[in-house]
Amino acid sequence: MSKKQIDVIGLGASTIDILTLVERFPTRREVQQALSTVIQGGGPVATAMVTVSRLGESAAMIDSIGDDWSGGLVLRDFQNEGVETETIEVHRGQTTAVSNILVSAVDGARSIMFQPGTAPEPSLSEAQKTAIQSAKILHLTGRHWNVCMQAIDLAKGCNIRVSFDGGADRFKPEMKTLVPLTDICIVARDFAEKYTGEPEPSLSAKLLLEEGPEISIVTDGVNGSWVYTRESRFHQPAFLFPKIVDTTGCGDSYHGAFLAALAKGFPVEKSAVIASAVSGLNTQHLGGRSGIPTFDKVVEFLSKRGITLD
Repeated sequence: MSKKQIDVIGLGASTIDILTLVERFPTRREVQQALSTVIQGGGPVATAMVTVSRLGESAAMIDSIGDDWSGGLVLRDFQNEGVETETIEVHRGQTTAVSNILVSAVDGARSIMFQPGTAPEPSLSEAQKTAIQSAKILHLTGRHWNVCMQAIDLAKGCNIRVSFDGGADRFKPEMKTLVPLTDICIVARDFAEKYTGEPEPSLSAKLLLEEGPEISIVTDGVNGSWVYTRESRFHQPAFLFPKIVDTTGCGDSYHGAFLAALAKGFPVEKSAVIASAVSGLNTQHLGGRSGIPTFDKVVEFLSKRGITLD
């Protein structure tokens, strides 16, 4: 990859999601007709990068995948979305992760069956290092741990901001060494409570800020998000809809939208509004990427609610 400016580069896992909308989760030996099926790329960081690109900013992905059918779909999906793939390693004879996700038509609840791929960790090649050094923001979850820590050191040496996604059910003790190295820390309420020991999201956001980031955010679905910086603190309400189709990828698109907004030059307050709008709109479609809007659609959505981004 030539050394061109990248707004956000992601380091994490790329998967293929096979999503099936059902009237109810099946019981043992039950056969029922599916309401809808979607096959698309997935993964927390990967979906965040698609969000960045769809909102009009440049994005690239660092990962390691197999040369199987699902790896081919991963690459094609990124390329169709305008996400740079030159820093994705493709390993011959290895497999790429696949998730089978059942989504309840009643309330959007999910049941996930995950098959990991066999491809090794990325190598952090010279091309990948160059791409990181050309970015404004490095976004990660802690996946590919050794490479992740090396990438953080590289980013810090180049004054590149580091963004961390701490998802629900993804807290591990080693995260205690990662969070203090980040600049933008956006985590689910479950992660925040396990990390800080504090169940109240506004207080856990404050405690996370004290760990070292310049921005800490705790998200809690329909309850909105709690945003803390050194200068301000506020609650960003969620944008609610009469019916939720699917919550897959909502947190991932929140991350991507927040980072895209920062890359556009918006302040934290406006970035949180944009992220909440994107996350809410994403609940109206099956799949983690189907409902991610363009930036023009976000502006239109907010304008109808009397919110301007000026």
